[in-house]
Amino acid sequence: MAVLTGLVLILAAGACGASGPAPAGATPSSSVPAERPAAGEHLLSLEHGGVKRTYLLYAPPGYDPTRPTALVIALHFYPGSGALIREMVGLDAVADRENILVAYPDGRHTAFNALICCGSEDDVGFLRALTDHLVRTWRADPDRVYLTGISNGGDMSFRAAVEADGLFAAIGVVSGGYSGPLTAPEDYVPDSPVSVITFIGGQDIYAETFTEGIRTWQRRLGCKSIPGPGAGGAARISRTDATCADGSEVTVYTLPDMGHSWPGARSGQLAAPKAGLVATDLIWDFFATHPRRPA
Repeated sequence: MAVLTGLVLILAAGACGASGPAPAGATPSSSVPAERPAAGEHLLSLEHGGVKRTYLLYAPPGYDPTRPTALVIALHFYPGSGALIREMVGLDAVADRENILVAYPDGRHTAFNALICCGSEDDVGFLRALTDHLVRTWRADPDRVYLTGISNGGDMSFRAAVEADGLFAAIGVVSGGYSGPLTAPEDYVPDSPVSVITFIGGQDIYAETFTEGIRTWQRRLGCKSIPGPGAGGAARISRTDATCADGSEVTVYTLPDMGHSWPGARSGQLAAPKAGLVATDLIWDFFATHPRRPA
């Protein structure tokens, strides 16, 4: 359901189905031995399940292929592409500042097979394979692999957090949620700790669904509210924090005046530049303090 609002907004913007151009300076490559880790923009591919999957990888100027490096994988909305979320959320600037890797995979047919929709691809398996490849070839630090996404990509982040157990240290979900038939069983939660930061717009038509979903997540994992530093930013934005029985943590930002958007994104189909906070920076700050915890 989360993806439908994104679709309406995209149609209104006249960009339905756009996959976006490859970034300037990117050169085609693949996951064969010729792939040479180095700083810069890379357009790469990886075969999974007999299907060629494509993704953008950004390595900052300070990238050193001999040293373990934190990795953020960013998942786009539907219909969308890795290039579109890259242009919107500004994670490359975070990579430059914090010296991290950022991967932007393309969903098959502009979507990911998430909790509500779309498609039938083994996207959990693909994210496993992609992470394994980036750990082995690009020296991504397996204890600092993070997943973020918006709408369809946010839903996919929750699915991967549960089904790719032990892979992701934390997820950052924007205008997406933990809902749908797959989440019905009480035991549909990670076996290993996965911390969560999420952003919910009060004007999003799925705000109730997202809010109920994160409450269900916290109830199932035995999360208890703890005092937090407050939301900061614009008035009326609220923040809640909780610590869960497995040691993971959950932070929820609620933005009453925002719709189905990415707070603080300056441009793009789902950007909310005047939302009162910058989700990209808050997500990385959260990730930076939540490396993988032992099960």
